[in-house]
Amino acid sequence: MYEKKQDRDVYVAIADPTRRKLLRLLADAEELPLYELTDQFEMGRTAVSKHLAILKEAGLVVDRKVGRETRYRINATPLMEIKDWISYYEKFWNEKVALLKILLEEE
Repeated sequence: MYEKKQDRDVYVAIADPTRRKLLRLLADAEELPLYELTDQFEMGRTAVSKHLAILKEAGLVVDRKVGRETRYRINATPLMEIKDWISYYEKFWNEKVALLKILLEEE
């Protein structure tokens, strides 16, 4: 029986520093070909391609063929999930710090 491949979790995709650097590079450019991305790392083209594939499975990267070249661009929409998650905890900690300030001022 054929099982549909799960989309990769965004949190797993950004857990690796190489993939975070790839996202940063793509965020700073409209679109980059694989060879330009590979030049930014001390690893081969195949390793960079594997990292890009993980980002693509998480929906963070989109690719397109231009002749024999593959070009990549960022799709930041899935990062909203992370932003929302962090925002919740930021609010939580801001409230705790505000309460601590009140308690310290009372003493």
